[in-house]
Amino acid sequence: MSLKTTLLAAAAAAFVAMPALAEGIMVKDPYARAATPMAKTGAAFMMIMNHSGQDDRLIDAKATVAKKVELHTHKEISDGVMQMMHVPEGFEIAAGDMLMLERGGHHVMMMGLTESFEQGKVIEVTLTFEKAGDVVVDVPVDLKRKGGHGDHKMSH
Repeated sequence: MSLKTTLLAAAAAAFVAMPALAEGIMVKDPYARAATPMAKTGAAFMMIMNHSGQDDRLIDAKATVAKKVELHTHKEISDGVMQMMHVPEGFEIAAGDMLMLERGGHHVMMMGLTESFEQGKVIEVTLTFEKAGDVVVDVPVDLKRKGGHGDHKMSH
């Protein structure tokens, strides 16, 4: 890899690392994953801070790389078996609080991927909040990142 290519990659990574911010909503440390680069589903994870001084709610998400995008969570249905489910009402974020979108918990689910999730690729995700409106987030694909949760039995 040439020095110019290395410097461009470093600059792009630094730009992506910048938090997204709009109307008191700050998004930090976003990343996306898919089981394989050719998978038909993927998910995005991030920290969302509400610095607006009023309660808000994440109510929708969109991404051009997927035919369908939903807000999802996991719920235990029996004996440690977890089921992923759509949360149409979204997720509340109290004033001054933080919402974690993380593996094994709340997340942005992308179904019918129209592009492969390749390591280092950046995808654009638009988060829609009840009060703050739309926040566009550049989300890097990180297929190497380890999850923060233990192994779960999954039911879809």
